[in-house]
Amino acid sequence: MTSSARDESAGPQRPEEAGAAAHAPVAQAGDPSGASAGPAGPLPDTVVVPADEDPVAAAGSEVIGGPPGRRALLGVSWWIPVRFLALAVIVTSVLGMLQKASCYESGWFQAGSPQYIHACYSDIPHLFTGRGFAEGLHPYVDKIPQGSPDMQYLEYPVLTGLFMQIAAWLTPGGGSGQQQEQWFWLINAGLLMACAVVAVVAVSRTHRRRPWDALLFALAPTLALNSTVNWDLLAVALAAVAMACWSRSKTVLAGVFIGLATAAKLYPVLLLAPLLFLCWRAGRWRAFWQAVGGALGAWLLVNVPIMAANWDGWATFYTFSKHRKEDYGSFWVILMQDRGVGLENLDSYIAGLMVLCFLGIGWLALTAPRRPRFAQLAFLIVAAFILTNKVYSPQYVLWLIPLAVLARPRWRDFLIWQACEVLYTLGIWSHLGFVTSPKQHGIGDSWYHFAVVLHLLGTLYLCGVIIRDILLPDRDPVRWDGSDDPSGGVLDLAPDVFVLGAARRIEEEESYAQYAPAGAEGWLTAPDPAQQDDDALAWPAEH
Repeated sequence: MTSSARDESAGPQRPEEAGAAAHAPVAQAGDPSGASAGPAGPLPDTVVVPADEDPVAAAGSEVIGGPPGRRALLGVSWWIPVRFLALAVIVTSVLGMLQKASCYESGWFQAGSPQYIHACYSDIPHLFTGRGFAEGLHPYVDKIPQGSPDMQYLEYPVLTGLFMQIAAWLTPGGGSGQQQEQWFWLINAGLLMACAVVAVVAVSRTHRRRPWDALLFALAPTLALNSTVNWDLLAVALAAVAMACWSRSKTVLAGVFIGLATAAKLYPVLLLAPLLFLCWRAGRWRAFWQAVGGALGAWLLVNVPIMAANWDGWATFYTFSKHRKEDYGSFWVILMQDRGVGLENLDSYIAGLMVLCFLGIGWLALTAPRRPRFAQLAFLIVAAFILTNKVYSPQYVLWLIPLAVLARPRWRDFLIWQACEVLYTLGIWSHLGFVTSPKQHGIGDSWYHFAVVLHLLGTLYLCGVIIRDILLPDRDPVRWDGSDDPSGGVLDLAPDVFVLGAARRIEEEESYAQYAPAGAEGWLTAPDPAQQDDDALAWPAEH
């Protein structure tokens, strides 16, 4: 069943109603007074059915007979949400593997641009030989074949290198080089499918009453297109587990998984930034430092052995990232191609923009009328990193999908963003086909730049909707039923102890209103002249 009968097509409440709901505190569990100035909160043991409150989900459900009726028995059969979601993500992953079939048969092994023209490129088979796995070399210790002065060792974080090594150990040794690369890709595709299952289960359990929101992740078009381009799903799965742990107040374990995810890809460390701002606002410093300690300990546990074995091999990922120039998919590559030269001090520009984004998101977290949800700020900080980064590979969209599902679980906005990302994915492969093929099959710089702008605008659109939800909590689909922050863990229902700007002004007005003679309702309204005259006449008789 669902605890919310309201759908987005009904529009927002009147401003005064929305403001009251946004500013009023949520009742604490076990409050002896039983009074609450805010929403009543969701009913326990209920599950939100998207078709009941999302117009797009309701329209889509017509394919299988329409939204569930009042006699529907949800979650009582073997097909509970988690099992259905796991099956859905497996189907999506298999479809993605089938989409790579033309490259699997020949495209990866032909000169020229067939793998780009058919939009089925993958790094995985090429790096089996290019990074020495075919020769039995060990990452970070042995130098890669035909390495350059700037990159003599594997250029991936340690946990991703271990993932690649395990897949190489599982790859059969017999057959031709092409057959071994095919096996290597198949084994990695299977392991990455398992990561996708872990991720969708974690997302479904982060918002306990909203497991069906994870269907957005399971059916995401870019998950099918990009899940086997690289190894990013490993970090995505670990980061999703970290958020699920945090939502259940397992702060140390959440930190451990953030550390492991950062050992697989750099971006998950950014999840500590929203935790810093939110724990600062709620005064939950112990939980924050527990997460930081868990992340640092797990990261060191994975990285220190490789540091000790070969510092240069371990540091290759970081030096390669630092010296990398502006590259495909970024805003910077448009400037580079239009100007014909690279940008000096690009890292300084990027660092400056990231600092500004960091401060802006921090200000939003501390001044919003109601404390933002963890998933909302997590999406904004990772999106800021993606938008300002010097490169945007197609598989980077996977980083944002779980965060988008948790931050804005609405099919319309999600599909608008996904459409932009699908067009960008097709655009980058078509452009690479154009520049690598003598016949120039594909799109040139102008249309490619248009695809990049689509990606930027789609991500900015979703950022804008999420920021609107933060500033107008009544528009937040997760909070419509009175929930606070289901992904917040120790932050959920926690009172604020440090706020700035508008949030502080609202807090002061509510504090003063408690001592107003007319009560909270009369504190911010103009006095009635007739009532003032009556009070003046009554004063001598009373005193």
